[in-house]
Amino acid sequence: MKFVAIVGSLREGSLNRKVALTAAELCGPDTEMTVFEGLAGLPYFEHDVEVVAPPASVLAFRAELASADAVLITSPEYAAGMSGVLKNGLEWIVGGGELVDKPVAVVTASPATTGGARAREWTIETLRMMGADVLPESMSIPVAGAKMKGDRVVDEATLDQLREVLAAMARSAAEKAQPAAAEA
Repeated sequence: MKFVAIVGSLREGSLNRKVALTAAELCGPDTEMTVFEGLAGLPYFEHDVEVVAPPASVLAFRAELASADAVLITSPEYAAGMSGVLKNGLEWIVGGGELVDKPVAVVTASPATTGGARAREWTIETLRMMGADVLPESMSIPVAGAKMKGDRVVDEATLDQLREVLAAMARSAAEKAQPAAAEA
């Protein structure tokens, strides 16, 4: 199975990048998670450009998502919502349909006691509008820095929750693959 993680932060030392890297390590032997590294290279969304000729960076982003069985989005909260860089990335794929019916989990990590819950809800709302199959196992990680050491999550309760998110992604992806296999 192939999972793709999108990190909605460009900050060096991002708590959400640490969550994505930890999630990639927690994947089972039959699952590979790639952390998409090209979000910073996407130009500002412009519909006229999308219709005529999307840039190569956008096409690569779309191809990465299209090839995934499930997607994990990790994002901080900025101004009570998702980050601008994540919103821009999602705008580039609204018209492409790469997330339609695809299992997507949203995890927000924040130093705040809310764990970025408002960003998680906003991201979920956007993804549902896009037709993604947003998993209820999505989660927020409050006071996230205290749950990490180095570049990884170390808090056992948080690791257990991340494992549950990954298991839900795998279950959903497998369920979606079964009808396709039966039709073939």
